[in-house]
Amino acid sequence: MQLRDALDDYKRNTGHDTRFPGERRTVTGRFSGGEGRLVHVDADGELRDFGYPLTGQTGLVRSRVGLAVGDEVTWLDEVETQQRYVGDTTLIETVHETDRATVTRHDVTLGDAHLTRVTIDVGDDGHANVDPADLSLVVYARFAPDGRDNRVGQLRYDDAIEVYHADEHDFLASDTGFTDLRGQLPTTFPELLDDAPTDLPRDRDGDRYEEERLSGEVIVDAPFEDGVATVGTLLTDREETTREAARDRLAKLFDTLDDPDALAAAAGETIPSVPESVPAQESVVADLRVLSLLSAESGLRIAGPDFDPFYATSGGYGYTWFRDDAEISTFVLGADDRIGLGLDDWHARSAEMYVATQRPDGSWPHRVWPRDGALAPGWANARIEDGPDVDYQADQTGSVIAYLAQARAAGVDVEKLDATLVAALAGLDETLAADGRPVVCQNAWEDSAGRFAHTTATFLEAYSELALHGDGLDASALDRNGDADAPGRDLDPAILPDDLAAHARDQAVRVYDALDDLWVPERGCYALRETPEGTTDDRLDSSTLALASAHRSFDALGGDGEAEGHSGAVDAERLDRLVSHVETVVDGLAHESDEISGLIRYEGDGWRRAGQLSEKVWTVSTAWGANACAELAVLLADRDDPRAAEMVERARELLAHVSPGGTLCEPTSYLPEQFFDDGTPDSATPLGWPHAIRLATVALLDDELPQFTDRAVADD
Repeated sequence: MQLRDALDDYKRNTGHDTRFPGERRTVTGRFSGGEGRLVHVDADGELRDFGYPLTGQTGLVRSRVGLAVGDEVTWLDEVETQQRYVGDTTLIETVHETDRATVTRHDVTLGDAHLTRVTIDVGDDGHANVDPADLSLVVYARFAPDGRDNRVGQLRYDDAIEVYHADEHDFLASDTGFTDLRGQLPTTFPELLDDAPTDLPRDRDGDRYEEERLSGEVIVDAPFEDGVATVGTLLTDREETTREAARDRLAKLFDTLDDPDALAAAAGETIPSVPESVPAQESVVADLRVLSLLSAESGLRIAGPDFDPFYATSGGYGYTWFRDDAEISTFVLGADDRIGLGLDDWHARSAEMYVATQRPDGSWPHRVWPRDGALAPGWANARIEDGPDVDYQADQTGSVIAYLAQARAAGVDVEKLDATLVAALAGLDETLAADGRPVVCQNAWEDSAGRFAHTTATFLEAYSELALHGDGLDASALDRNGDADAPGRDLDPAILPDDLAAHARDQAVRVYDALDDLWVPERGCYALRETPEGTTDDRLDSSTLALASAHRSFDALGGDGEAEGHSGAVDAERLDRLVSHVETVVDGLAHESDEISGLIRYEGDGWRRAGQLSEKVWTVSTAWGANACAELAVLLADRDDPRAAEMVERARELLAHVSPGGTLCEPTSYLPEQFFDDGTPDSATPLGWPHAIRLATVALLDDELPQFTDRAVADD
């Protein structure tokens, strides 16, 4: 998205009830990709690239597709349109009903290429009398190579156009050639300053000869042959791909992918296949599709498509947060183990990148670029900067440790994994205060500071997983032998004891005991945080639902529970408090309107409300509620506690809200981050985190609680 587009959107949407002006929304339409490039096909058919964080290439920033009869153009974004995914793939079918013909499009992104295959049907009675030979496909496309919309040039060929700035060279080609092509300048200064938005493309202006060459904007006419025309775009780096190779690649794609079946087969190769035997297959397919779309070749993921690149109302979404990413990795690892998804390469890539991106002090930074792990813009890098460490999100390091420990136990074998875990343990110790709770830092939602129950939960889980799976770890792994890139190179091995697994267990017990400091008996729940001033903030917060999975990890350590008829480490009083906490949070954050049902993020959440007076419902909070109830049900079932059945039922009810057909799951199969009460989705869409939680919860209910699920289904 360029500034011109942001200003145009600002003009069009200022004062809108549920739209924040200056954004490029993805709450409608679908994405294709899965191997790097990420292309959005909006519900009206507009194409836009969202893959810059994944590939470093900007590509298409605006487009329109039209059907022409002579000089008369019908733009397909102005007619009745229907859209769907083809099967379990990333191939998108969009059907446009025009007065001239039914136009059926198939869009697919394969690597750095995107193909749009268009067929026309004029046989229906409702169409105006027209000879198919008189029809042509019109494509308006604006490229921003290297993120630039100025100092851009074009090279033209019989069947292709090359748009370039310096390193990035973008190609637009047609398998039937071009009958006409022209360029135009972007929105001019007078147009930008005008109160009215500018409709593009404009008519040809013969007095502006330079616009034909010195811009990223092109308009082409491609003829149909036997009712079919295919156009393709390819994003390249000049040092990696010659222009001859680029044109040959597009020509080969045109030749080999010449029908919808071939396109669907190719699209099916970009995401994991899902066996028909898995539970809730439609949901699992959608989750793996989304997580594939949001992944870079490195294995790191963006949180969601970046709808707000100018930070008009947010801090951006097209980055990797280690909290989100590591929790996604953990959820996927658990689901793979339970229902068999064959994602070994995913687990290994994630582990490799967490090893590669660890800071010298054993922690992980705020956020990075997923394509290579380089530090990305952020506001919580206190452990890199000079000064106090308050602006640091310690839960991110805890989440990465929990994943790496579980991955190690699952047989994921990557270089320097053990050394990374040892350094991470030392880094975690540095941010654990003497009273057994994490120090003052930023929270999971990144909007306040304090000593949070959620951060405490991530520490409890991290220490517990290290204690469970840390056999063989010792401080000698920090012996750097002159390796400047060794994990924990700023740490002194002498700060760690000899038996690291036992040390992690002792630390887990300290955190477990210290959690009592946050118990609020009047509300029957754990507090959101202790403020930096030392007061208790007892508001309900969905992030505290992480305590359920953390206690499951701790319980696996075993302990005093043996005297009470079970082998776990969670005692009866704590279990009662945990049940009370989960019930209080789920009930207290529940929000329902005529259109939606789910959980709000936390009490008093004022973010992106627009004109709505109450807090908005979040899919991640709702999915988290379902997962927490399921995790807690397992703890209860292990003790033959009759409350397990009720927790399973709560889990299923919350899961239904975010499952296909639920009020928080869009017809596209996507989970947006938030919803307004009128049912309008908002913010990053799709958001990877709730999709991963949904995937894990489906697998958990199927694998560890089938007796309750089967009974509940029978009762329904």
